Amino acid sequence: MKRILSIAVLAALAGCATAPQGPLPPATPVFFEPWSAALDDHALSAIAMAAQNAKATPGTELVVTGAADSTGSSTANRYISETRAQVVADQLVADGLDRADIKVRGVGVVAAPAQNSTPAQYARRVLIQLEN
Repeated sequence: MKRILSIAVLAALAGCATAPQGPLPPATPVFFEPWSAALDDHALSAIAMAAQNAKATPGTELVVTGAADSTGSSTANRYISETRAQVVADQLVADGLDRADIKVRGVGVVAAPAQNSTPAQYARRVLIQLEN
């Protein structure tokens, strides 16, 4: 009887260690001023929220993707998008996440989905996405 109880307790504890099932939170955007990688209060708040989501979802990794608007050369835009992504990743680490769980990439220029109705700031962003 003692052995059966021990097995049941171990099985219950093993169930506690699994990651919660269900959809992952949507990507968290962090917006920037033109030609800037500085984090303002809104950016810091968004990054802190993404860090909390990541901590609450063990077993996931973060993909941090930087982007730029179409102003400037493709080389400059690639550089600023990579820099923005790295700055956000550094802040995620400062907020308690493990750097090994974060992938960083810059994609350069991205177009806003609707040029006439979406501000250019949409393109000057970093997206923080949780992935399984």
